[in-house]
Amino acid sequence: MQKAGMDRRGFLAGGAGAAAALGTMSALAERAEAAGGERPNFLWFLSEDNNPYIGAYGDPVARTPTLDKLAAEGIRYESVHSAAPVCAPSRFALLTGKYAETCGPAHNMRAIARKPDWIRGFPEYLRAAGYYCTNNVKTDYNATVDLAATWDESSNRATWRKRPEGAPFFAMFSSQATHESRLFGTTPLVTDPAAVRIPPCLPDTPTTREDRARSYDNMERMDAELATRLAELEADGLAGNTIVFYFGDNGGVLPRSKRFANDDGLRVPLIVRIPEKWRHLAPARAGAAIDTPVSCVDLPGTVLHLAGVPVPEHFDSVPFLGRKRRERRYIFGQRSRMDERYDLQRSVRDERYLYVRNYMPHRPYGQSMAYMWQQRGYQDWEQAHLDGTVTPVQEAFWDEKPAEELYDLDRDPDQIANLAGTPRHRDELQRMRKALDAHLLDTNDNGFIPEGSPLEGYDHSRAPGAFPIKKVLRVAGTAIERDPEHLGDLAGALGDDNEAVRYWAAQGLLMLGDAAGPAVEQLSAALDGDPSPQVRVVVAEALARLGHTGRPVAFLAETIDTHPSVRVRLLALNALTYVGTAALPYLHVVDRAAAHADEYVNNAGRYLQLVLTGAYTPQTPVFD
Repeated sequence: MQKAGMDRRGFLAGGAGAAAALGTMSALAERAEAAGGERPNFLWFLSEDNNPYIGAYGDPVARTPTLDKLAAEGIRYESVHSAAPVCAPSRFALLTGKYAETCGPAHNMRAIARKPDWIRGFPEYLRAAGYYCTNNVKTDYNATVDLAATWDESSNRATWRKRPEGAPFFAMFSSQATHESRLFGTTPLVTDPAAVRIPPCLPDTPTTREDRARSYDNMERMDAELATRLAELEADGLAGNTIVFYFGDNGGVLPRSKRFANDDGLRVPLIVRIPEKWRHLAPARAGAAIDTPVSCVDLPGTVLHLAGVPVPEHFDSVPFLGRKRRERRYIFGQRSRMDERYDLQRSVRDERYLYVRNYMPHRPYGQSMAYMWQQRGYQDWEQAHLDGTVTPVQEAFWDEKPAEELYDLDRDPDQIANLAGTPRHRDELQRMRKALDAHLLDTNDNGFIPEGSPLEGYDHSRAPGAFPIKKVLRVAGTAIERDPEHLGDLAGALGDDNEAVRYWAAQGLLMLGDAAGPAVEQLSAALDGDPSPQVRVVVAEALARLGHTGRPVAFLAETIDTHPSVRVRLLALNALTYVGTAALPYLHVVDRAAAHADEYVNNAGRYLQLVLTGAYTPQTPVFD
């Protein structure tokens, strides 16, 4: 993890420093070659959207012979989390060795990081040290990246086989076989739906069983793709000098997994096979399983360390292989805006416990997302919710959230029993709270800055006085308690000089619901005078839900229709979705949003259009 107080530019202070550092690596590589030194090759094989549905992880339904053999020859990691529960922010971390929330708005789905040039893709460091680096084929980095500087080749034809003779290589392959979209169709099944297990949080319907069975079929297809890559290594005589990493980009893909900061959304498989000649770099014998937590943000730094390339000080990576490997006690995850819906979750996990803090507990888990709702399991689940046929455990997905969740993953891997309020787990709760708080500060978490604010970004958020994160976290922590005793504090913070503080004060008043009634005067003043449109959007929703629907709802409609930022429009559209029938006079505005060129404004508008006209059902297609 980053060292407290470290100047993050210490290793690469701008373009000149970056060039000097890369030049130093090149010189080191030349000296190593002159001395006859040999370096390992690296193969990354990444699969999309899957938890460890793998035989080697104890899954009796899985048909994954290649992965099972790889685990027998390598090391299986049991407690691994992606940096985010969806591809783009998790791939930002895989590329840069940094958490996406350090460089807002990269923590959101489909957003471009505001990052300094010295935060580079880690293959640049390998290339400067003489490695031939290829990517086949997905990028999706949530950042503007110079692909020519990052990769020798990035295409569906990229392979180590094109490297200069004798050059070591780093080759990355991404399999789409297990991607979420592979569940949207109705291809013939190999796996028997009756053989799969349905967790108690989901309704046990034929569709849910078919989707889970299909995910096993897709894992088998992905396993075969990996077999092809490994056979190519063998045929080229490279297996004995190539360290192979297999892992997932994020969890999922079934309902309540991908996009959620729980163990199902974040937990991924990780298997590393280290050839005999490099066995001294391994922490355990072949076939071992390791429980020590690993984050996918650690993978870039680990590869650099194994290659003998200095790991930049600004990396968040903790190398878990090599002579100077280190161990984590905790791994961290996050959920921010997912597609067209706003939410904010932050999580921490150790070997046994998972702690999740919900910073928007007034929003249910089950916010409709057009792309996600193409999965028929979500349609079934929502229909059962509307029909009143779900169990209390299944209904929780459609309710407002608790501020805190704590799960004992050894006893409760499905994360059903929230232990956050039990006296016997008070010490564990406090320990996990403390670990998460330290991480939020250490990363200067930009998720607490409203999307579209000029405060977002690595440098912008670190400018003196720009983002007083300790104060912001105090106000946000007060907000999620939803305690009427804090009304005065939140109303007072609504007049703070800092936008992020005011934003969370407004969120806190919104979360108080009717108990915020005595603050109507302060809310009205903020609606008319706050310079931040994001703060005014939250204030408008709070006033509308208190029954003051005139000017506040008109402001939301005006913002949706005219604001130059599509993300501010989207925030206002989300707010309008929760004001009920007060939105009906502005159906014409919603109609225009439903035809907007921005995918997420379009999807949110189409959903609200269907709801307001009474045409919505869970099976009604929203995604165009």
